[in-house]
Amino acid sequence: MQRSKHTFINAESAPQSKQLDELLWTFSQGSFVPHRIVSTDTKEPLAEPVLIACDLEPQAQRYDLMINLASQVPEFFGRYERVAELVDADQSRREHGRERYRFYRDRGYKLNTHQL
Repeated sequence: MQRSKHTFINAESAPQSKQLDELLWTFSQGSFVPHRIVSTDTKEPLAEPVLIACDLEPQAQRYDLMINLASQVPEFFGRYERVAELVDADQSRREHGRERYRFYRDRGYKLNTHQL
């Protein structure tokens, strides 16, 4: 039996979390990505395969992938099997991306880069 994969999106800010929430609702006609924004007020069990938060580690369960959209590496990154860092052409975000790359590299993590 194949278990489903779970993803945590670590947003840079609350407005970015809200924007991602809206994008996942409107991604494509007829498709839906089950997700939820979580906050410190979230109490019930979290069954959605995608959680979105800002400055908050989800407590409900272990997740397979963290997509980090924040400028810093979150303290809880080590609990994930994989971490994806997205870097675009913006100079400030690119420099933050280089700092995060060095952070992971200096700690001996295997790094893969993909040009899209």
